[in-house]
Amino acid sequence: MGFRRALGPFDATMVVIGGIIGSGIFINPYIVAQRLDTSALVLGAWVAGGFIALAGSYAYAELGAIFPKAGGQYVYLRDGWHPLVGFMYGWALLLLIESGAIAAVAITFASYALRLAGRPDAAPVPLAIAAIAALSVVNYFGVKPGSRVLNVLVVLKVGALAVLIIAGALAPSSAGWWSEARTNPAPVSVLVAFGAALVPILFAYGGWQNANYIAEEIDNPRRNLPLSLLVGTLTVVVIYVTVNVVYLRALGLEGLAATTTPASRAAAFMFGALGDRFVTAAIAISTFGFLDLAILAPTRVYYAMAADRVFLPALSRLHPTYQTPWIAILIQSTWSCVLALTGRYEQLLNYVVFADWIFFGLTVATVVVFRRTYPLSQRPAGTFRAPGYPFVQIAFVVVAAAVVLSVIGADPSSAWRGALLLAAGIPVFYWFTRRG
Repeated sequence: MGFRRALGPFDATMVVIGGIIGSGIFINPYIVAQRLDTSALVLGAWVAGGFIALAGSYAYAELGAIFPKAGGQYVYLRDGWHPLVGFMYGWALLLLIESGAIAAVAITFASYALRLAGRPDAAPVPLAIAAIAALSVVNYFGVKPGSRVLNVLVVLKVGALAVLIIAGALAPSSAGWWSEARTNPAPVSVLVAFGAALVPILFAYGGWQNANYIAEEIDNPRRNLPLSLLVGTLTVVVIYVTVNVVYLRALGLEGLAATTTPASRAAAFMFGALGDRFVTAAIAISTFGFLDLAILAPTRVYYAMAADRVFLPALSRLHPTYQTPWIAILIQSTWSCVLALTGRYEQLLNYVVFADWIFFGLTVATVVVFRRTYPLSQRPAGTFRAPGYPFVQIAFVVVAAAVVLSVIGADPSSAWRGALLLAAGIPVFYWFTRRG
């Protein structure tokens, strides 16, 4: 018994968009504005981040086209480098990357939902755990129910951003917003400042890989998986750049850099008192949609590891009726609840970013490996190939390494704890390998 191919191209595209758009676009732009001295540089940084995200999605589109298997990134690392590397990714996904992201985003969702309900002082953790539990139940009953919930939430979040964009285009702009330059620029070179600004941008652009996890549940994955990755990522790039134009037009460079809630400030400028509630609702919807996807897709990685006999055997069991990896869903959600109870938001995010970008770089590098071990001449006619080979892929790996180093520099204690947790997976891998 295997997975049902229940997802069409629209569903897969919603997975890509839902995996990328979380809370970052509503919050992170102020950090970028603080690090750059002109509006042109701010928009240029968001465009550059979009090109990096597209380079990553192109690589994953090629890998997904030649290996349309459940587990996605785990499969590419296992076959491209070594089974241990694939295992380390799945191990990091469960202990750090996905569970940490679920915990952090659940807390964000709960905070904004309570604010919307007029209870901003209430503790967010109980509601965060309730949200994780509710979405785990939805995804227990099949990939299609989880996908339908995701589709609705993605359409709502994109709709909210569309309203913000249209209103911004019609509203009067801040005087001189395009030509404005910071009066006291930071004493660092433009190149260093631009690189520092790319870090929060790349955080906001991450998440396209979720569609690859569920490749075995996508109809005609050799065609629809690359299509969804390219259309979904390009859509997000257009949205992100346009939304930043709205922020700059409404607030100006100095105004954007001075607020930690740029979306709320811009919406208040355009909608008045209703603006803050509008953005609060948009962030709650967006983060709830991300939670649904984070519970739906990554559990397929643990399933693939268990099927390879390098992880807990029970994780390879699919529900006899709903054909979902229900035990994997239960374990990931339980661990996420534990992290939500014990971890701080900032520390959780540093764990996530440190581990995630290590494996982003390693995965994109497998494009180079597979071009040698599985050359284009041996692939089916019309199989998607990532453009710019090998220069684009090498440049992406360099960027991924820079992101990891930035996290080490900013929070070395979290990076060291993350490295120790990764290293703890090595004996676990060899123990399961010997048993298998």
